[in-house]
Amino acid sequence: MGFGHITKQLATEALADALSPDKPDKAAAPVSENLGAAIVKQVQAMQAALKDTEELAVFFHNGIEALRVLDFFQPSPQLVVMTGHDTARNVTRVILPGEKLQLTCKVVKVQSGAQAVRVRFITPK
Repeated sequence: MGFGHITKQLATEALADALSPDKPDKAAAPVSENLGAAIVKQVQAMQAALKDTEELAVFFHNGIEALRVLDFFQPSPQLVVMTGHDTARNVTRVILPGEKLQLTCKVVKVQSGAQAVRVRFITPK
C-alpha cells in the first residue's frame, strides 16, 4: 500500500465521519449530585466549623446588588431559593438553578455582647 493510497483512505474515513449522523460522544462523567446541593453542603460545613464568636456571612451578587443570605431552601434538586437582606435591609429572595449559584462566604467575628447570626437550611416538606 502506497503513501497516496493511505492518505486517500484517511481522507475518505474523515469525510464519512463528518457526514455521518451524530454519534454519541464520550459522555461526561456522571455527576453523583447536583451542583446546587454540593454548594449548599459546603456552606453547611463551613458554618459547622465556626466558633461561638464567629459567624458565616454568605453573599450572593447578581451584578446590580448584593444579598446577605440568611436562609437556603432547595425545593427541587435543580432549584435553590435564598432569602436575605439587600444593602437597604429589604427582605429579598433569589430563585435560580443550582448550576448558576455563585456565593461569597466570609468568616467574621461577632461583636462582643452580640449573638452570632446563623444561616438556616430549610428542608422541603
